[in-house]
Amino acid sequence: MKNKVFDIFSEICKVPRPSKHEEQISRWLQDFAVSHGIECVADEAMNVIMRVPATPGYEDHEGVILQAHMDMVCEKNGDVQHDFMRDPIETYIDGEWLKAKGTTLGGDDGIGISMALAAITDSDLPHPAIECLFTVDEETGLTGAMKLQDGMLRSKRLINLDSEDDGQIFIGCAGGIDTLAKMHYEPVSVSEAVCQRSGLCSVSPQGGLLAVKLRVSGLLGGHSGDDINKGRANANQLIVWFLARIWPQTDIQLASINGGNLRNAIAREAEAVLTVPMSYKEQIRIEWNHFVAQMEGVFGEVEKDMRLDLESCDMPDTFIPSDKAYRLVMALCECPHGMIAMSKEMPGLVETSTNLASIKMKEGYIEINTSQRSSIEASKHHLKWAVEQALSLACDEVTHGDGYPGWAPNPNSPLLEVVKKAYTDLFKAEPKVLAIHAGLECGLFLEKYPYLDMVSIGPQMYGVHSPQERLSIPSTERCYNWLCQTLKSL
Repeated sequence: MKNKVFDIFSEICKVPRPSKHEEQISRWLQDFAVSHGIECVADEAMNVIMRVPATPGYEDHEGVILQAHMDMVCEKNGDVQHDFMRDPIETYIDGEWLKAKGTTLGGDDGIGISMALAAITDSDLPHPAIECLFTVDEETGLTGAMKLQDGMLRSKRLINLDSEDDGQIFIGCAGGIDTLAKMHYEPVSVSEAVCQRSGLCSVSPQGGLLAVKLRVSGLLGGHSGDDINKGRANANQLIVWFLARIWPQTDIQLASINGGNLRNAIAREAEAVLTVPMSYKEQIRIEWNHFVAQMEGVFGEVEKDMRLDLESCDMPDTFIPSDKAYRLVMALCECPHGMIAMSKEMPGLVETSTNLASIKMKEGYIEINTSQRSSIEASKHHLKWAVEQALSLACDEVTHGDGYPGWAPNPNSPLLEVVKKAYTDLFKAEPKVLAIHAGLECGLFLEKYPYLDMVSIGPQMYGVHSPQERLSIPSTERCYNWLCQTLKSL
């Protein structure tokens, strides 16, 4: 039956499904239901619910919900040409792993959808009544779960298929909130920038300045929840650290700074374009080489493919005003990133973290996107305020998203016992029962359906939210068999 799971996943990979653009995958799911004679409804948010009746002998058993999300994180390497709104994901097999060519794979959570669809179309699988809930926009706002209307779900048990660790059952997750900051500015010309910095309007900038590009690439990146405590470098931080390091030594003019992409992915790439006096030409290369050596000492064991490049480039047409550029660099240096605290209740679990996700040049402003997570509600809000204070050093606009609640663990869950026993019966080993620092939709489901008994499982994946994403083929087979055994046992 594993082939059916991957056959469905292969079809899903052909359907564009970036977050907030799930029209095509929502339609595909509805068409799938029609072609298989499955009851299906889509709500105003484009969430899709499928319902299949119990098989003979299971009519009196309590039903279950299988839940996954439609959207995927759309990340690609800088040298890859790929339009996520149009192009299919190109997959290939590397040993026991399924990967994508230079982009995210979308196993998070396309493989969850695939396992659910394989289960409800397996005529040989006995099971109680099943509802499949496929939500939109899990990755960038959880808006599908937020907009799910009361009364849409009928069952009292839910299996979330959005975890990424083999042989583990998750019974809790962190809550989160996003903080978005903007620094508005009026671009200035080369001569105006030099005047602002030096006060000497007679300076000839073209003859006296060297334009250089700093670039960080090759970092692992990864999921800002699952991977935040793994010692990975953040490309945004590396660029900012170097700028802050050399700023007091010379007359820097910052033309642009860009890095990162999505708020729940650790920044893998970043770059900045700036000018320095020509007299500083050799010194900046020396400083950069020292910085590279230091960063390799800090991150080299983890970031095997890290690249830090400095090269001369064409003179930019415009610059960020010097005072604003300086405050921006200092604010970004002050902005926290990474693991803040570990859980006292669950050893090995990150309790609180924040991600300096992206720095983007827009027309007339620079936008900074960050994401805070914590299993403690008060800590989540304290951290968002700390981020706000840091970014307010430069930014004239700082706002916070609505956020989402955590999911408090229930170690006495009856569903948990069934899922654990199904695993033990199949594999003659005990699964691990954990909470996860990443956000899941389960906390939002509880707000609307407080009686839900929930667990989360999934196959082994690594590098999610980055082009290094890979899905274990044998683990997917084990997880699907585990799901089927669970359905038989309910």
